Amino acid sequence: MSARGVNIHATAIVAGTTGLIFLGPSGSGKSALAFDCLSEARLHGQFAALVADDQVFVSRFGTQVVAARPETIKGMIELRHGGIARVDTIPRAVLHYAVLPIDRATSERLPEQGIQVALLDDVRLPAIHVPTDVRLPFSFINALMSDWTVPR
Repeated sequence: MSARGVNIHATAIVAGTTGLIFLGPSGSGKSALAFDCLSEARLHGQFAALVADDQVFVSRFGTQVVAARPETIKGMIELRHGGIARVDTIPRAVLHYAVLPIDRATSERLPEQGIQVALLDDVRLPAIHVPTDVRLPFSFINALMSDWTVPR
């Protein structure tokens, strides 16, 4: 691990006071869900900022999981079939949850609850499954965060 952390393929944001990292293969809807969460949080008057899209440096500081951005992609998010957009950004943030985009057509109606995702060998976060076509993803995520006892 470098001083900045391990570079993983993901998108990280802060919406409200919650750090979220969106994980999944290329084309799975990570950036679109993250962008929708940023937009929805702002519409509700909450703080919202991108940490990084496509490349996220993940590290651990004590009990905290931290995401940081490469400076070369500062404030940029790819909106598939639209292009690269510029959004408000912060250089790093504490992460609280891993968001796993799912396709309703091919996923279980009720995905397994209480799972955690390993970001690194010793770094795990509670996982929340979010359909890529959900209308209000930040509200959806907030509703499911109550199932976890992780402090926000």
